[in-house]
Amino acid sequence: MTDLYLREWGAGDRIAVLVHGLTTDSTSWWQLGPALAERGYRVIAPDLPGHGHSPRAHTYTIEAMARALAEAVPHRPDLVIGHSLGALLLAHIVEDLLPDRVVYSDPAWGPGHPAMADMFQAQKPWTLEQIRAATPRWASAAQLGKLESLSRWDTNTLAIMDRFPGFHAAEPTVPSLVLLADPSQVVSPEKGAQLAELGYQVRTVADTGHVIHNDDFPGFLTQLSDQIRYRLPSR
Repeated sequence: MTDLYLREWGAGDRIAVLVHGLTTDSTSWWQLGPALAERGYRVIAPDLPGHGHSPRAHTYTIEAMARALAEAVPHRPDLVIGHSLGALLLAHIVEDLLPDRVVYSDPAWGPGHPAMADMFQAQKPWTLEQIRAATPRWASAAQLGKLESLSRWDTNTLAIMDRFPGFHAAEPTVPSLVLLADPSQVVSPEKGAQLAELGYQVRTVADTGHVIHNDDFPGFLTQLSDQIRYRLPSR
């Protein structure tokens, strides 16, 4: 499965790829996509298999989803940013994709657990009122986007959590930033320290939950400021 739906912003001569997390889709980047486009990037945000407007599959595996992602986006992009599941998939393909820089936003690198799958499954029928109660700091546009994303999400994707042992990071081969929620539920302080020893930059955005870019977008963008070199598109 490689025919993924791609959402785009901007027409700059540098390419940024944004990869969303589980249950959502490319609409998750409703703020970051335009912000990067204003800085001279052509921004490409795929809907992962089983999400958004991309095809569904009979079965889902992390390996197959990672392959579909690698085949759908440009090789050697200037910047890639992945959130949660998106960060996990990027970690699997970064040596093939060869970006100039990569940002892993609160990456889902821990082992899968049935309780986590149950938690995500329970979100499928959420109403807008339930989403608003669960995400009080999100803008209305983000809450509406979550509702629409859930309606398009294939819950069979939860199969990727079954017996997933976790991702064991090695020394990064490209400049890599791990940006964590505060507190992060997916990367412990001990794990963060191990990543720093391996050569990752590790930062946090204070007082944020798992979806940092919706909880505190200015704080999220500030932590990316040295990853994004401002340049207007050519005219």
